[in-house]
Amino acid sequence: MWTRFARLFVIKTKFEAFLVIYGLGTGAVERGIHYLHQYPGWGGKMLFAVTPVAVFMAGARILDSLERAREE
Repeated sequence: MWTRFARLFVIKTKFEAFLVIYGLGTGAVERGIHYLHQYPGWGGKMLFAVTPVAVFMAGARILDSLERAREE
């Protein structure tokens, strides 16, 4: 029962990976907009610039893990 439930949260295809990355990206941009409102000026712009970088890193890791799983 639990293994069937756990399989729902496993990313199996690149399409699923891109959907997850898109969701992470929209959330990061939303957080960045809040940073711009909370910290006006240079600090807010830097925090806004950093949030998508985390998504790029996570997206690369997700896609890389898919490629490694396919090789095995």
